[in-house]
Amino acid sequence: MIDGKVDISKFEDDVKPIDIKYYLIKYARYWPLYLTCIFIALVVVFLFHRYTVEEFEVRGSILIKQKNTPEARILDRSNIFSGGQNLENDILLLTSKNLAQEALNKLHLDVSYFAYTTIKEVELYDKSPIKVEVDRSGPQFQTGAIFLTKVSENEFILSKEEKGFFDFLNAKAEGPVDDEILNKKYKFGEEIRSSRANFSVHEIKPMREGDKLYFVIHNPSQVVDEYARSIFVRPINSYGTVLQVSMVTRVVEKGRDYVNALMESYIDYDLKEKNRISENTLKFIDEQMRILEDSLKMVERVMLNFKVENKLLDVNSEFGGVLGNIQNLEDIIQNIDFELSYYQSLQQYLQTKGNDYTDIIAPSVVGLNDSFLNGLIRSLVDASLERRKLLVLVNDNHPKVKEVDEEIAKLRENIFENINNLVANTLKRKKEAASKLEKFDKEFSKLPQTESNYTNIFRQYRLRENLYNYLLEKRAEAGIAKASNISDNSVLDYARMGSLIFPQKPKNYGMAAGLGLLIPLVFLFAYHYFNNRIMDQIQLKNAIRIPLLGTIGLSNKETNMLVAEHPKSMVAESFRSLRSALFYIASEKKCKKILITSSVSGEGKTFVSLNLAAAMALSGKKTCLLGLDLRKPKMAEYVGLDSKTGLSNYLVNKAEKEEIIMETKYENLYLVPSGPIPPNPAELLLKDKMEEFLKHLETEFEIVVMDTPPIGLVSETMDLLRFSDVNLYIVRQNYTHKKYLLMINDLYANDQIDKVYAVFNGIKAGGDVYDFGGYNYGYGYNYSYLRKNKYTGNYYEMEEKKPPSQWLDKLISRFKI
Repeated sequence: MIDGKVDISKFEDDVKPIDIKYYLIKYARYWPLYLTCIFIALVVVFLFHRYTVEEFEVRGSILIKQKNTPEARILDRSNIFSGGQNLENDILLLTSKNLAQEALNKLHLDVSYFAYTTIKEVELYDKSPIKVEVDRSGPQFQTGAIFLTKVSENEFILSKEEKGFFDFLNAKAEGPVDDEILNKKYKFGEEIRSSRANFSVHEIKPMREGDKLYFVIHNPSQVVDEYARSIFVRPINSYGTVLQVSMVTRVVEKGRDYVNALMESYIDYDLKEKNRISENTLKFIDEQMRILEDSLKMVERVMLNFKVENKLLDVNSEFGGVLGNIQNLEDIIQNIDFELSYYQSLQQYLQTKGNDYTDIIAPSVVGLNDSFLNGLIRSLVDASLERRKLLVLVNDNHPKVKEVDEEIAKLRENIFENINNLVANTLKRKKEAASKLEKFDKEFSKLPQTESNYTNIFRQYRLRENLYNYLLEKRAEAGIAKASNISDNSVLDYARMGSLIFPQKPKNYGMAAGLGLLIPLVFLFAYHYFNNRIMDQIQLKNAIRIPLLGTIGLSNKETNMLVAEHPKSMVAESFRSLRSALFYIASEKKCKKILITSSVSGEGKTFVSLNLAAAMALSGKKTCLLGLDLRKPKMAEYVGLDSKTGLSNYLVNKAEKEEIIMETKYENLYLVPSGPIPPNPAELLLKDKMEEFLKHLETEFEIVVMDTPPIGLVSETMDLLRFSDVNLYIVRQNYTHKKYLLMINDLYANDQIDKVYAVFNGIKAGGDVYDFGGYNYGYGYNYSYLRKNKYTGNYYEMEEKKPPSQWLDKLISRFKI
């Protein structure tokens, strides 16, 4: 309170708690709308699922085994204590186009087969009754959908489908079709050739005459690109070396076969790279054996001729043990020369090659058991294979390639150092063996000339024979090694089943139900938020600062004298409740003057005035209804009296008091009509005669109900407030704007008006009314029953029943709770 006035800002700043029950009841009334929207949304989702091609995800897994050897880990000190496996290269390889090409070579995916349907695309794949063999040696372009119709036991016709208005629902492949091959009869197995196509169609499953399907011939390079992009590879967890290979497909069997073929191609690729060493070894040995074979045959012929000419039968008994010692030393020197030749060829290979050492031959393959050198060369080969895998996907400047090149350089440097040491040691061993051989040669020179010549021939023969046998043994070992080679990697789980990922039916139905509820709720909320009209008591109490005295229901009767003519109606009962509340206000007055006004025209102040006066009269109070709205006089017409003489005549001295106070046909109810419309109604009501007339009415009546013009439109109502004991301000549901209440709030807050109460008029039962389950709670514990429900039953008169509702009324009635 500031200077005896109410501080209206305090009301505006009050934070009121949210009434959950209010909003539940407010929006629960629209439950048929929610059900309708949910049903529509579910139908839309059902149709979407019906006409959408489903997509599945198929998964397989492959185990990548550890490949790093101890030697490689020693050379790369950053990896000494790390047992992790870098899977990025394997992931890149599995998603490469080269591997996709290898996998597609195992399958027949360059032609797709579809069932003939107008609903959605259905791919047959392995269930197709036909198979199209495409001759890629001739011209063959990618085609659109080619329709095949079987017309006889061994004949068919090719055609294309004409587009219709609803063909947007079909998912048939778009593309050109060669018109040269269309609308002709062909036999199964017959070659179909044109300037753009070259293929044949085979029937692999029996078809009936009239059966129809269509197929699409794809471009092989586009198929490779498509399948290479469709593969997703990721580690199953961050600690293991198992890769999950998956793809999204419309046909589970097709995706399953491709994923399995891709994993098998990866295993084959790894095995092929491992077999390269054995293949190179076999190639090297075969070349050496071809050279030795000719030389060995020549020496055999020389030795045979020498024996025949010199008649030598038992060579060993004739020459003793000298030849055996020489032979043993020559074998040793031969092996040393073989080792030395390998080391030297290895040196030359390392010097001439760049960074690709996949063709190198390991020492163990040629019989050299140097474990350290074997480990180094194996690490070098693995690094070279890793580099080759990278170069399939990236260029030489990629950081991963640079990293592998550094590792190869380290390994090459260490191998050079080790080979230099081995060459020095081998030369030393050869020198010692040659010295011993020289001593035995001196002893052998003392033997007869025939024996000496034979020994030389025999030595050459044994030397070539031993080397040939040695190469035979090594070739057998390399062949066994190649046959027993297995890949380091293995398929852990083959792709079998597919999981549906699109459309996600449970999720979509849930979203449809949620949106079906949310969308109308949002629209309703927006409508109520932007609607500036007063819709219920809660909004009224939040918008107005004066007390709410009572509520009046909406009348569906044709008369305005509702209380007098239909006293048992629910609306009449609400006027009785308002009458009871008014009895407690200004009860000390012998004649209670009740002024009724509103913000604007049309809010029902005249209707309230008529029926409130009738309610007072029915209670036995002598009541006078005074029409002070001189601008739009209608009250006399509603009561059924003549309005030619009225208050305006009295105020201009053309009628007496007794002439304008008219008795109505209703007991205890009198009317003072407004009279003819004057040119200056505001000035007339300010005359002293008006005050005298009201004092006269106080002596004659117990209740005076004054129907005044809207306070928000004219000025005379403010002047009439000084004559009243109680002021009723009418607010009509779904009609009165919230901004209209600013004036009455300001007048009340600044003490320019007192003894004023609000009456909520025209409340529609079941609408946006917060009726607390059947009754409205007003000022002074005033209850006003709005509609018949389980609490009211058939309490009110029978004539309150409505005539049979039309279809629109029935629909609107569904929005009631």
